[in-house]
Amino acid sequence: MPTNLKVPMVENFPWAATPFGAATPAGGHPYPADPTYANTVIPILWSSKLIDKFYDASVVAVMSNTDYEGEIKSQGDHVVIRLRPDIQVSAYNANVDLAIERPATDIVDLLIDKGLYWNTALDDVMEVQSDLSLMNIWSQDASEQMRVAIDSECLDYYFTIHGAASPAPGNGADEGTAGIAAGRISNNINLGITTAPIQLTYSGTGPTAPGAVIQDIMDFILRMNQCLDEQNAPETGRFLILPAWACQMLKASDLRMANEMGDGTSVYRNGMLGQLDRMMVYKSNLLPDANHAGLTGAEHAIFAGTTHSTTFASQVTKVETLRSERSFSNLMRGLQVYGRQVTNPKYLVSAVVTQ
Repeated sequence: MPTNLKVPMVENFPWAATPFGAATPAGGHPYPADPTYANTVIPILWSSKLIDKFYDASVVAVMSNTDYEGEIKSQGDHVVIRLRPDIQVSAYNANVDLAIERPATDIVDLLIDKGLYWNTALDDVMEVQSDLSLMNIWSQDASEQMRVAIDSECLDYYFTIHGAASPAPGNGADEGTAGIAAGRISNNINLGITTAPIQLTYSGTGPTAPGAVIQDIMDFILRMNQCLDEQNAPETGRFLILPAWACQMLKASDLRMANEMGDGTSVYRNGMLGQLDRMMVYKSNLLPDANHAGLTGAEHAIFAGTTHSTTFASQVTKVETLRSERSFSNLMRGLQVYGRQVTNPKYLVSAVVTQ
């Protein structure tokens, strides 16, 4: 019995491309209805629950602007993302008319151009012999596998776009938020590049130089946030995403003391990282590593930023239940489509590190 469902990427559907996607004959639908099964699975409700679970668990959803206008019905749709405008602040003078500003909101037309599906069969014999709701279990696992696949693809994409070593229009090195000379004002913060990553340590002996290739993890995190400060990034919605080994390094540092995190409970006692220098700290095992093109050895990409830096939208557009024409079984399959984009690279900081 499978415990981890395969979630293939689909660039162009319909379901005719799937293993169970035989064309419907001219005489009518080939799958007889199963009243018992149909009463236990309601595709519309399942779609809503699956996408809610996805957004709750996804690190990409945490780091992105996910407020979109429009309806996602299928792969190839477009949704409108409205970015935060910059409001002008003027000096006030008595007896002078106030200047009126009509903020122009930038609009991103986000293409929903990626899709993943699952397609499972529950044999009648297994359904009769099992006292578990296997379809429920499988759909929950499918939702988790979707999250893993989508987070991995999006984080790789963000690093490819933003983390280039050489400055280019729109990437992090050009904005002072990536590379070996980061910082829009300071220009001396080494965030590492592939083949020349920053080795993170916890020395506890005091600050390390901003351009050093071996840096104290606490100093390095503060300098990532410094890059955001020098870009006048919004104070709200800031995040930091680290691999498990870096989180463990933080927990072994002075963060064992509650006051370092600005709350009343130390991470040593409750295992939660919480907030650090205005950034919510998240752990992800899906950050780009040596499996990502351009990274080698023990290199990892890590991110800090605000939710104004990237845009993400996703929807489970199809959940279907039907009878198989090839076996005595019920089929359940689903399709999740999504789109992602780096919309404001100056509010995203990427670094290349090792332990």
